[in-house]
Amino acid sequence: MIVQQQKTKGWLLLAAPLLFLSLFYFYPLLKIFSLSFFPDGSWTNSGLVRFFSTPTYLRILWFTCWQAALSTLLTLIVALPGAYIYAHYSFPGKGLVRVLTTIPFVLPTVVTATAFRALLGDGGLVNTLLMNLFHLQGPPIHLNQSIAFFLLAHVFYNYALVMRIVGGYWAGLAPELQQAASMLGASPCRVFTKITLPLLMPAIGSAALLIFIFCFTSFGVVLILGGPKFATLEVEIYRQAIHLFNLPMAATLSLIQILMNFFLMWLHARLSQRADLSWFEGGGSEKLKPARTRWDVFWITANMGFMGILLLAPLLALVIRSFLGDHGWTPAYYLALFTQQTDSLFFVPPASAIFNSIGFALATMGLALLLGLSAAAFIALPKKTGAALWDALIMLPLATSAVTLGFGYIITLNKPPLNLRNSGLLVIFAHTLVAFPFVIRCLLPSLRRIPTALREAAALLGASPLQIKLSIDLPLISKALMGGAVFAFAISMGEFGASTFVTRPQTPTLPVAIFRFLSRPGELNYGQAMAMSVILMLVTSLAFFLLEKLQTAGRR
Repeated sequence: MIVQQQKTKGWLLLAAPLLFLSLFYFYPLLKIFSLSFFPDGSWTNSGLVRFFSTPTYLRILWFTCWQAALSTLLTLIVALPGAYIYAHYSFPGKGLVRVLTTIPFVLPTVVTATAFRALLGDGGLVNTLLMNLFHLQGPPIHLNQSIAFFLLAHVFYNYALVMRIVGGYWAGLAPELQQAASMLGASPCRVFTKITLPLLMPAIGSAALLIFIFCFTSFGVVLILGGPKFATLEVEIYRQAIHLFNLPMAATLSLIQILMNFFLMWLHARLSQRADLSWFEGGGSEKLKPARTRWDVFWITANMGFMGILLLAPLLALVIRSFLGDHGWTPAYYLALFTQQTDSLFFVPPASAIFNSIGFALATMGLALLLGLSAAAFIALPKKTGAALWDALIMLPLATSAVTLGFGYIITLNKPPLNLRNSGLLVIFAHTLVAFPFVIRCLLPSLRRIPTALREAAALLGASPLQIKLSIDLPLISKALMGGAVFAFAISMGEFGASTFVTRPQTPTLPVAIFRFLSRPGELNYGQAMAMSVILMLVTSLAFFLLEKLQTAGRR
């Protein structure tokens, strides 16, 4: 009887997330595949045949895989030293560093691309400075529309994943094994290779899988920084669906992408289940040591300097460029955001995009928390059969083309009873689909750590299920809940791929407005894109700064 009640409780927890996924994920995808593979009611495999028989598409698949693998390798090499510092040392300003290193991950790809163009583009700050210093006629650094440009952006984008996942897990490792090996005469190098590294492999593997998935589905960075010469599957899906309206091929590419990413998500779920991994939890703050020796100070300073160059230089260039006009420093680009131009693409002043994004983000945060908490509670149930499979299934929207989903919404949610094409709800649902997997990843480790004995003791003392959740579960997961809320808010603020399809001209979001300004010629349009990018960066920075303050206060 008790087992049956637990099963019923589990399916009730899954009901709302599964209904949401069915309506706003599986249904649009199935509709696209139906229109593509069954256009006249009968099966056609023309898209599959063309894909496997055309060298161009196979080259796109190969390029997508190897650039994602290279991006993953470069990110691990660059970020693992930072993860070590994060895990082992306490130093002034560490909370601020944690906030600053997380910001790039939640910035929209269009802002990331804009920041790198402002720093290293042909007309960027570095080239301008070098041309002025050495009296050069042209820019000495040519990175525009090159592989190196978007590989650098991918490292910038995913640095926080390694530092948070591996660093948090590293901080939680018990030091007894390493200490015992050292006492038995093992050198520090041998201790690391034989003990520490094997223990870290689940965290490193998890971070590597996520980075590969995010780079495999990279859209805005490759589109803006790579240019027309380079196309990933995501970019080719966009081109086939929007420019050529070739639905069979777009569906074929989407299907291949989904199948590959589902397998990777399943592997990630297995690792997370076995190793109790969290994406963005800190750990082991009581074990951290201050920098005492010169080597400690040098190691921390060198890594902080490197992180500053890699992570802060593009963002700083963005801020400088937003105030730099043809005739020197000027606030004109910010002031122009609050005026209506007669030739504007918008029916409302561009500043309205700021308030639209904040409104959508707050609504997304509430819905993502409800769905994410319910789904995480289901996956965290003890001895849950097939937990890794359900985990991968629920996380699948994170690894699916946002371009495909946005296009699916347009062709499916345009008739009663789900006629949402002209509704702001469609934006909220699309953003929630991207955000609530992050909420799950924030909550799941905390839910799994709640001792079952604690709940059973409360029940024996007469506490109702609601009292147990409010008095035991909620306080223990409060930090993770705050983290999930901030991530849902920030991800909604920066969502770009699906928003290009589902936002209306009168309700543009910040990323869509930035992309439109970048697409138009003229110094004023470019300057306004920079100004809006800075505003978006500041909003997300403030959200994570407040989270850091709340979590720091909670530890005291």
